[in-house]
Amino acid sequence: MNRISGAICEIHHMDMLASRDQWVNRIHPLVKLVLTILYISAVVSFHKYDVAGTAGMAVYPMALFILAELSFADSLKRLRLVLPLVCFVGILNPFLDQNAVVIEGIRISAGVLSMVTLIMKGVFSVLASYLLIATTSVDRLCYALRLLRIPKAVATQFMLTYRYITVLLEEVDRITQAYLLRAPHQKGIHFKAWGPLAGQLLLRSMDRANEVYDSMLLRGYRGDYAYLRERTAFQGKDLAYLLFWAAVIALLRRWPVVLLAGELFS
Repeated sequence: MNRISGAICEIHHMDMLASRDQWVNRIHPLVKLVLTILYISAVVSFHKYDVAGTAGMAVYPMALFILAELSFADSLKRLRLVLPLVCFVGILNPFLDQNAVVIEGIRISAGVLSMVTLIMKGVFSVLASYLLIATTSVDRLCYALRLLRIPKAVATQFMLTYRYITVLLEEVDRITQAYLLRAPHQKGIHFKAWGPLAGQLLLRSMDRANEVYDSMLLRGYRGDYAYLRERTAFQGKDLAYLLFWAAVIALLRRWPVVLLAGELFS
């Protein structure tokens, strides 16, 4: 399996995770979207040297991985390209910030603290976004965006881009396979063929886009898309879920849970 086929399988696997019949998946999509935004806002609001406070925010993604019955190892595997980039953002902080901080009589470089804090902020934000996508289908997510008064053009564009990116990848896979069959002893695609192949991909994508749009018009598309066949009712469990996790996030933001737990066990 080449990289393009692997990417298509990953997208289908994410759709399969979002369509599972887990109780976390059945929570109202607006609740999960609001909690994700609230959590990321709380994570990035910590001071750049507040390692203990930022570390306590790991409670939310860890609990959701358990409740949603998602494999943490598989999640890290799928995020293997994103997480290193997030971690690389603060790698120069120890060299740029030469100040020192004394904690419990131990002299620690402030640049190291800011690097660790920045890495945790990025990792926690990425994990929260991944958990949202893994437990909420794109239709329900776009429905939540419309409830937040996001313009329908933006929500529809987001939904169609996600839905038909697999179509684009399949076209790329066909073109690549056709080229390799005509050049069996060549490794990769020669740079002289990049231009013609990109042009072919553009033309085939435009033709497929016209076919998709004509199909949408035949099915009654008039500028808005029915993201859900039936409107998802807001139930009591959704409100309880929202209030509980909002309170937990507020407590994690207010008190350093890691330090409190250390004092308790010591």
